[in-house]
Amino acid sequence: MFSVANLPTLNAVLNAFSAIFLMGGYYFVRRRRIVAHKRCMLSAFGISTLFLVSYLIYHFQVGSIAFDGTEWIRPVYYAILISHIVLAAMILPLAIRTLYWAWRGKFAQHRRIAHWTLPIWFYVSITGIVIYWMLYQ
Repeated sequence: MFSVANLPTLNAVLNAFSAIFLMGGYYFVRRRRIVAHKRCMLSAFGISTLFLVSYLIYHFQVGSIAFDGTEWIRPVYYAILISHIVLAAMILPLAIRTLYWAWRGKFAQHRRIAHWTLPIWFYVSITGIVIYWMLYQ
């Protein structure tokens, strides 16, 4: 049976798939396989959108979850969390703008912003998994 309590695990899985598609997209664009690159990046965007919906549903239902780690791990967790939150807030407009330039065929602008978008988006996806692991495992 699926419940709201399962959403953090789903969110971690969605973050993992997003990271995989992001790396696939990077791999394919470096090899000039543009159709495969486009499919990977649109998949990453779609999965990240599903993640955002699931994340919001969970937190509207449950609220915040307190981190119960102590000693040295506590500042490590909060450093990861704060950087994750700040960059996650940036990634949606960056990703939309990056996709917009590609859609319009403005590939110089697309490449320029993608150099920032990809590493930030990848970091947010990976740190989302790390935060899940630190909170729920």
